Amino acid sequence: MIHDGIADFAAALPPGRAVAGLDLGEKTLGVAVSDRGLAVATPLRTIRRSKFTADAVSLFSILDEREIGGIVLGLPRNMDGSEGPRAQSTRAFARNLARLRDSPIVFWDERLSTVAAERALLEADATRKRRAEVIDHVAASYILQGALDRIRHLRLAGEQAE
Repeated sequence: MIHDGIADFAAALPPGRAVAGLDLGEKTLGVAVSDRGLAVATPLRTIRRSKFTADAVSLFSILDEREIGGIVLGLPRNMDGSEGPRAQSTRAFARNLARLRDSPIVFWDERLSTVAAERALLEADATRKRRAEVIDHVAASYILQGALDRIRHLRLAGEQAE
């Protein structure tokens, strides 16, 4: 099921399950995963995209192996906040995933995630070749970490309200 907001998504997550973060590109799909406590995002791997069915099989293999309970999908907005063709393509990808599996899915604004990932890799002195190999799943970890931080903030606020 696709959720409109991060709070609804967090409420729908099965307890004790990790979450995956995805950075969807035209040629690649970057995948990151969280720990079961939903505190830390870790870059995992990049899937070379072909057809949706093959992409879904590769992705679901990872999700099943790691017992992933939900998906945070980076939504590529324009800098002014509007949505263009890439955002529409990402929403279609999510709808297609939701038809195949009933896992919670939420969109997370991915503006500047690739820039942040590139900067971190440059600071780590990664070669140009290495940056090209890992940029997508490192960007996915930035997307996922932003969502995890928001979920933690919402949970803390909820505990304080009680």
